[in-house]
Amino acid sequence: MVLSILFLLVAILCGLAVVRELRRKNFFAFGFAAVSFAVFGWFSVMTIISLITTGTGAPIAH
Repeated sequence: MVLSILFLLVAILCGLAVVRELRRKNFFAFGFAAVSFAVFGWFSVMTIISLITTGTGAPIAH
């Protein structure tokens, strides 16, 4: 749970970096910030959903 919250905070900071670098028209940094936002955001949201639905941080193995 703590790891997903930390990754969510990182994703929020990456989202702020996306906006800042887009204003500065630094497209290389914008690309890296956008990719980081997508990866960290996806991981944190999916981990939180998994915690809510299964009660554990791992998916159910069938």
